[in-house]
Amino acid sequence: MRFMLLCIVALVGSVASAEPRFWSQEWPRTDFTVTTVESWVEIRSGGPPKDGIPALMGANFGPVSAETDLALREPVITVELEGEVPRAYPIRYLTWHEIVNDTIGDVPVAVTFCPLCNSGLTFDRRTEAGVLSFGVSGKLRNSDMVMYDHQTETWWQQAVGEAIVGVLTGTELQSLPSWMESWEMFAARNPDGLVMQEPEGYFRSYGENPYVRYDSSFRPFLYSGEMPPFDIPALSRVVRVGSRAWPMTRLSEEGVITEAGVTLSWTEGQASALDTRDIGQGREVGNVRVRDAEGNDLPHDVLFAFAYHAFWPDGEWMLGPE
Repeated sequence: MRFMLLCIVALVGSVASAEPRFWSQEWPRTDFTVTTVESWVEIRSGGPPKDGIPALMGANFGPVSAETDLALREPVITVELEGEVPRAYPIRYLTWHEIVNDTIGDVPVAVTFCPLCNSGLTFDRRTEAGVLSFGVSGKLRNSDMVMYDHQTETWWQQAVGEAIVGVLTGTELQSLPSWMESWEMFAARNPDGLVMQEPEGYFRSYGENPYVRYDSSFRPFLYSGEMPPFDIPALSRVVRVGSRAWPMTRLSEEGVITEAGVTLSWTEGQASALDTRDIGQGREVGNVRVRDAEGNDLPHDVLFAFAYHAFWPDGEWMLGPE
């Protein structure tokens, strides 16, 4: 029901023409004359207004040993920076906030999650323009979250980490190695690690999925682009490394794949965050790790096939020898 209401609100909000003159009052600091967007109709309202989904400026953490709320199969985004205590960012919080601006050691990071694309990416917030912090614009492009920075109000595409509208257009954020895995897997590997605590001051149904059965849908929300090739279902998961994508169905069948200089591995035990109302009870999607030839973790994303095709239309589909 919540997802249906979101759809109705967003569709009503999309009736107005997609042009900067309709956005300038809400975005007086954004320079709409500088952009890489070919047509403004690519950008649509997702329903909530600017900051209607409140990004977090910092987070509180507790020890793994004291955590009692998370289900074993519940997904978290793991960030393990060299020399720092590993941190887990539960999807139960990111579903409702989408961005956590944090600092790990001396590295300012943005941990992001777009539920409509299942895209979970971590960026270094340092740029040539200085250290940025990010909020949720309320806009979507190819169903993917459009972020904005508080310093210049430039708009950024979450799935690719690149500025698309405003004075910083063309600037790319550095992706940091992070991955989505079950709470059980994180806790077993990092008994002395840290886990993000429930945000204070917000009234959200943390632990509940407002997009029930979304990843079983036939079509993505507010998406009018091409469907993926090779009869790959639009909302099936793929593992993207650079401009290549491996279907999750292939990886889960083979367990380990070594191709194109990377090794991908799959193990069971993670619940989908976009299936049942209770996130911890979602259907099995498995845990993915991506490493280079030396065994180092690589930046990657596990996102829906339609989103990969939308942002990497000329990308290489790694379908196997057949």
